[in-house]
Amino acid sequence: MFTPEQIETKLERILLKVERPGRYVGGELNATVKDWDSAKTRVAFIFPDIYDIGVSNVGLKVLYDQVNQRQDALAERAYAPWLDMEALLREHGIPLYALESKRPLACFDLIGFTLPYETLYTNTLNILDLAGIPIHSADRDDSHPIIIAGGHAATNPEPMHAFIDAFVVGEGEEAIHDIIDSLQKTKGKPREERLRSLLKISGLYLPRFYQTSYMDDGTVAVTEAIIPEAPKVINKRIVGKLPPPPTKFIVPNIDVVHNRVSVEIMRGCTRGCRFCQAGMITRPVRERSVEEVVEAAEEAIRATGFEELALMSLSSSDYTYIKDLVDAISKRFEGRKLTVSLPSLRIESVSVDLMEKLKQHRSGGFTLAPEAASERMRRIINKFIPDEDIIKTTNEIYSRGWTTIKLYFMIGHPSETLEDVQAIADLCKRVIAEGRKVAGWKVKLNAGVSTFVPKPQTPFQWVSCDTRDSILEKQALLKRELFKDKNIKLSWTKPDDTLVEAWLSRGDRRMAEIIYSAWKNGAKFDAWEEGRRFDTWIAAFQEHGLDPAFYTTRQRRTDEVFPWEHISAAVRKNFLFQDFRMSLEGEIRVDCRLNCFACGILPTFANLRRENPGEVWKCPEVKSPARKMEMELPLVGD
Repeated sequence: MFTPEQIETKLERILLKVERPGRYVGGELNATVKDWDSAKTRVAFIFPDIYDIGVSNVGLKVLYDQVNQRQDALAERAYAPWLDMEALLREHGIPLYALESKRPLACFDLIGFTLPYETLYTNTLNILDLAGIPIHSADRDDSHPIIIAGGHAATNPEPMHAFIDAFVVGEGEEAIHDIIDSLQKTKGKPREERLRSLLKISGLYLPRFYQTSYMDDGTVAVTEAIIPEAPKVINKRIVGKLPPPPTKFIVPNIDVVHNRVSVEIMRGCTRGCRFCQAGMITRPVRERSVEEVVEAAEEAIRATGFEELALMSLSSSDYTYIKDLVDAISKRFEGRKLTVSLPSLRIESVSVDLMEKLKQHRSGGFTLAPEAASERMRRIINKFIPDEDIIKTTNEIYSRGWTTIKLYFMIGHPSETLEDVQAIADLCKRVIAEGRKVAGWKVKLNAGVSTFVPKPQTPFQWVSCDTRDSILEKQALLKRELFKDKNIKLSWTKPDDTLVEAWLSRGDRRMAEIIYSAWKNGAKFDAWEEGRRFDTWIAAFQEHGLDPAFYTTRQRRTDEVFPWEHISAAVRKNFLFQDFRMSLEGEIRVDCRLNCFACGILPTFANLRRENPGEVWKCPEVKSPARKMEMELPLVGD
């Protein structure tokens, strides 16, 4: 095993040969370096993408802060090395190491991967290999770290079941402490016994203690526990009260994607957009007080020197005290060179009013997300906004001094036609034409058009993904229509990227073989132009005799058992199915702050509500007898 001194010596010989040496040296302001020998448990948190992206990840920051607050544990960080650095690490036999201590990752007791999106899977395998840790969980022995993973992708952990020892389903702030406590109690015992002990922790899924059987048509028959201690269903972990946000953010030595302070003002969303996995799996809504947010922002800016503040949530306009918060932020940071952003604003005048209050702190652009451009499609996805409201809001933005508006759309929604895609182009043209009436020819419009992937734990988990030919046809239409105006910038997602994401997010256990084969043959950095190996993925499917279309363009049966059936985000399957049926009729659900639709969160976490009576919970009591009865119905497929 390499010592930190040996690794540092080797790094001195190679760092000047890589594109950005600052990614690999550590030593940043606010990095936590603790005494290795006095820590009972050493944790390495890994974001499996390059440093430039991973160092800004809020989830990793939160867990890093949580563990380093403990006297008996330490947390360090690692990221995926870029292609040039990986080649040199392999050439010189240097194992992947943590930035703080320069110790090999294999020296740690626990390694935690954060997986916010599925295209990080091959990077995860690559990192394990670079660290000298067996890629398959079954090949690890008592000398190897325990490998855990969490994040939104853990709502369907099955494609990665062969490589991860334990998945944290849901929120990790409390679960990470339970895991560390369990590992300390079982230290020195056989690996199998240590893993069995983790089964006692709520929200932890250990795939090795489950098996999946399949129907004759290739769909899942059941995923069931093979030992009595393993729970039948893994319910997501949730924190009843959000802990204080971290404020000593690491300040990178190089320019990264987000050089800013991020303070989470609210977790969860009640809007019920049918395509949105984050909105479904992060319920219920929990809010921080205005005072806590403002003090955290002040402390973080003082500790970092950052000149940008992002007030984070899935729907900032829905924060109960948003006007008070904006007033307090404006007052506290008046006269200071600080840019303040409120991501995820609703398309309405109040959003413009909020940003107007932050006038001296605002950035140059304003972002809105209609997601669909025809009113028919917006009803289907449950994000209904009349066209006139969009035009009114964008006009107000342009007239108040913003020169650039970003509009985000998706193509590939269920029941979408070419007319619905044409509506995207028509709406963009109308927005910029109306903007020119109030602000002249300087106005610009950036239209981002991604392709929808039906995600697990959402009402659209039953629908199919669009075909490659259909995606190309829709994108060609948009290019023809929008490239004519030089002040409209169009960006889109490549169809091959969409298909890879769909395979990985909707796959079953058999996808693990595909992932491994694709990685062995060069697949990594699947979200990057330099890493795309679509032919490699197709070859992996052929090698294992699986049809890629089975996971993408196939329509799911209404009674189908999903690969993620045993993983519960506490939103009932019956609720999701009912919402899917409503989408077929173009019916919308109002914000569930106004009316409870018995999604399952309220009864599941009523105990947390009792334990935290002072919390601001935005999940109303169920008053309708029909809704109460609906809550007690069994899940479809149970």
